[in-house]
Amino acid sequence: MNTQARHADALERLQFEVFPTLDDAQRFKADHYRKHLSLFAEGQFVAIAGDEVVGATSTIRRHFDFTHADHDFDAIIQGGWLTSHEPDGDWLYGADLGVHPAHRGRGIARALYAARQQLVWTLGLRGQIAVGMMSGYGAHRDEMSAEEYLERLRAGTINDPTLSMQRRLGFTLRQLLPGHVHDPVCDDYGVLIVLDAATPVEGAVRPPTGERR
Repeated sequence: MNTQARHADALERLQFEVFPTLDDAQRFKADHYRKHLSLFAEGQFVAIAGDEVVGATSTIRRHFDFTHADHDFDAIIQGGWLTSHEPDGDWLYGADLGVHPAHRGRGIARALYAARQQLVWTLGLRGQIAVGMMSGYGAHRDEMSAEEYLERLRAGTINDPTLSMQRRLGFTLRQLLPGHVHDPVCDDYGVLIVLDAATPVEGAVRPPTGERR
């Protein structure tokens, strides 16, 4: 469902569960979530199990120049407020997506990506952009470079807890972004990933012709 203001406190707690080693300055807090609703309410989603918020994603709209793709997380989140949102942007930019560790492996992340892709179709956007954390790289940084890790991910010879799932979903792994985020699990690396609007996502339903904006 779309995020509501009443979810804000639970979402702040979820950030600590999902991103325990992330620099706290890069975690969203309850006030941030309330601000996101005033910017782009239809782009905020939660997954609910009973009365518990177990997953969430925050998105904005952006224009994006792939010839100048280098950017960092701080430039997107703007102190957590997501004021880099461009109301007429032609890409849906996924600022984050997370599922509570106790609820992983149940298709919740896929459902959130499907909700995002359905929004892409409804708004007539070009697709989804995000930066996936190389969340398995921190444990291998003494064995291989980040560039080699990414190439092995592309070849399918290694598995990353985050990027491999995103790749199976249909995302293309486009570009390595050093220093994108402050988190030791990925040695601060992110990877620019793209899911074109033409790509079907299980669970996403295309709106009837004439209903897209």
